[in-house]
Amino acid sequence: MRVHGTPYRTVWMEGGAVHLIDQNRLPFAFAVETCAGHRATAEAIRHMTVRGAPAIGAAAAFALAQAYAEAALERDPDTYLREARARIEGTRPTARDLFHGVERVWAAAAGARDPAAAAVEAAQALADESVEACRRIGAHGAALVGDGARVLTHCNAGWLATVDYGTALAPVYAAVGSGKRVHVWVDETRPRAQGARLTAWELGAAGVPHAVIADNAAAYLMSRGEVDLVIVGADRVAANGDVVNKVGTLAKAVCAREFGVPFYVAVPPSTFDASVPDGPGIPIEERSEDEVHYQTGPDDEGTVRRVRVTAPGSAARNPAFDVTPARFVTGYVTECGVFAPGALPESCFSGWGTAGEGTGNRGQGTAFPAPGAAA
Repeated sequence: MRVHGTPYRTVWMEGGAVHLIDQNRLPFAFAVETCAGHRATAEAIRHMTVRGAPAIGAAAAFALAQAYAEAALERDPDTYLREARARIEGTRPTARDLFHGVERVWAAAAGARDPAAAAVEAAQALADESVEACRRIGAHGAALVGDGARVLTHCNAGWLATVDYGTALAPVYAAVGSGKRVHVWVDETRPRAQGARLTAWELGAAGVPHAVIADNAAAYLMSRGEVDLVIVGADRVAANGDVVNKVGTLAKAVCAREFGVPFYVAVPPSTFDASVPDGPGIPIEERSEDEVHYQTGPDDEGTVRRVRVTAPGSAARNPAFDVTPARFVTGYVTECGVFAPGALPESCFSGWGTAGEGTGNRGQGTAFPAPGAAA
């Protein structure tokens, strides 16, 4: 992705430090946070400095690689590493990618002659392969996006939610890159407003026509025939195809079924969890009530302030995700192609694609190929 003409990935490792685009400061300020050690990187995941399933998977892999380097200086490196792994895995319980990243690095370092070097190599490979998986999602999914399509998306599943390219927005960017006209309806996605703040920001940066809508407006637009398809990302997909994604996704899927709007889920292999038979078996993260009670943004003078938007004294409930049953899904957009529920090939989720050329520059993003390019 490009920011003010400069290519970036959302997260990369360089010189032993992990660098992350600070998503809590967007869209009103762009900044890169540098995490010198694994504890800082874990906290960046916990506090959603970095967010989005593939992005936190890469961040978690880099954090464990940092821990391996740190463990070499400890009296009891094995205990240090076990505690570091638990600390990283305890940051966000729902997204499968986080655990996939940790497991990948842990397995690579186990028994290696130089565990620290092996951990860094594995983390970098995971990030590069994640980029390629998302590029392929865009290439395959672009065929679903017709010229003049009006696409509804929920939360943020674009550049910022991944290492690069995105999941749900990857087909949109690929379609636009091929010359198609596309308009995106951007759900605001309360309570953290990832749609209004992040998706709108990156679509604007890419020059993609869009409009932010209140979450409750989506069904009305569908009923009027103003939505041609819905594409969302996922934080975990169970073995039966049930989808766990940002809370509010279920409502969009139900409405899409009612009004005959195709509902697609864009998902890389790292998000699929064959060990969980169905959606109810996936833990749903509950976050602080304050995310519901308060909003942050600049006032008329440009000063960023935090203001309460709910009645004082009221309690709040803040589930971060919900479960969309597979029966509401029209198809899954994967690095292997687009598949209907029940038709997902096991081979699509048995491993990663081969990282593309030019991915060794850790902080540098790439440009979208046209749909139909080698995939």
